[in-house]
Amino acid sequence: MRPHLIKLLSLSALTAGILAASGGVRADEAKAPAFSAEPCCNLCPEAHDAKNYTTRYQQNFTTLVQAQGDWLFRTQEDLRTEFDTTPAGYKRMKELHDAFKSKGVELVVVYQPTRGLVNRNKLNPQEKAQFDFDKALKNYKTMLGRFAQMGYVVPDLSPLTNESLPDTLPAHDFYFRGDQHWTPYGAQRTAKIVADKVKQIPGFADIPKREFETHKSGRMGKTGTLHNMAGQLCGTSYAIQYMDQFTTEPKGEAGDGDLFSDAGNPEITLVGTSHSGKNYNFAGFLQEAIGADILNVAFPGGGLEGSMLQYLGSEEFQTKPPKILIWEFSPLYRLDQETTYRQMMALLDNGCEGKDAQMTGSTTLKPGKNELMVNTKNLNLQNSSHQVDIRFADPSVKTLQATLWYMNGRHEDIKIEKPETSDTDGRFAFELRTDEDWGSQNLLAVEVQGPEAGAAPQKVEAKICKRNVFPGTGQRTAQAGQ
Repeated sequence: MRPHLIKLLSLSALTAGILAASGGVRADEAKAPAFSAEPCCNLCPEAHDAKNYTTRYQQNFTTLVQAQGDWLFRTQEDLRTEFDTTPAGYKRMKELHDAFKSKGVELVVVYQPTRGLVNRNKLNPQEKAQFDFDKALKNYKTMLGRFAQMGYVVPDLSPLTNESLPDTLPAHDFYFRGDQHWTPYGAQRTAKIVADKVKQIPGFADIPKREFETHKSGRMGKTGTLHNMAGQLCGTSYAIQYMDQFTTEPKGEAGDGDLFSDAGNPEITLVGTSHSGKNYNFAGFLQEAIGADILNVAFPGGGLEGSMLQYLGSEEFQTKPPKILIWEFSPLYRLDQETTYRQMMALLDNGCEGKDAQMTGSTTLKPGKNELMVNTKNLNLQNSSHQVDIRFADPSVKTLQATLWYMNGRHEDIKIEKPETSDTDGRFAFELRTDEDWGSQNLLAVEVQGPEAGAAPQKVEAKICKRNVFPGTGQRTAQAGQ
């Protein structure tokens, strides 16, 4: 079903025009046919019922809201009024900032405004009246302030909200009408604000400068994720939205197609979500506005932490960390996921690479649970000061399921899944758990789940070592959430 239905209002006028033309009557004397378009594809009742959003992916769209024309919104994500995390989330975010700072890395947080904040003028009158825009904007700006209090460099993207473009520029909307991603025009407007903030960082003065220029390079067709979800629930389909695409290249230099080669030896790196992917040219717009090379390591499907973890575990980061790391993400992602921070902090320290191992183990995994390491010497392997580094011989392994047993009989089941779109090395490094009262636990053994029945055996090795205590990540974290 097409998103709009054309209704013929005056078939008799069309017939009269044809007859008049056949009789030699001048065209300007024949009455032209009249047409009008009426919307035909409002959301079905099923789309308004949260119970129909059953899978984990579908729940990201709970629940769809019909807006003007083909515009759709999500109640929980696009029309949220709360921007916050838990005290534990604030504490961990503060620790993460301080750990990067100790390595000489300034961390810039690009915290996207929601589609509701930016494009609320696309809502129908009733939904627009129900959406508390003022509360949402206030809380969004408060969250930006919280990031800044923790020490992050935080571009203020609030001027992008409440967007109202002239009717002559509908294609320049910040967001796609049926997709959660920003358009290249939205990415461009964001990049200019981010660039202005980055230029204020004291260390920016020492970064080599380079001029870039951006040009239109074609058109892209976007089949929106919100439109697709409506199709799953209602059986409707929507027109593809076409949008300009852009390419950014060094000014006055012969482009070789590789904008992020090692030739420029970038001292600024971009990590983030699919918004930072090539389709929207956010990295290119940043290069042009900042005037320096940027290494873009973001990839589609990476979520909040995917590209960050992949980059932290790379030789590139470990041997030459950037002076400025730009981290782009949206309020969609929770900031209190303990397992995520345990991985980030361990990889910042490069796991157990180059460190004295307190305990080691290796085995060939078979289906079911496999004993990998046992603390037979009753070593002091207290959680608060140790981390684990597990490596599969097969670099394509993207999931680790393990059970950590402790001396008092307590245990923790941990599951780490890397994005399917990531380039993996079969490595899983993470700190032992320290939230609540876990820090005082003493590790007894590590078990790892083997491959499925019938799959080839997997070779794996593991180390436990002392973790680095980053300067500033101790006493100061207690007040991070206040």
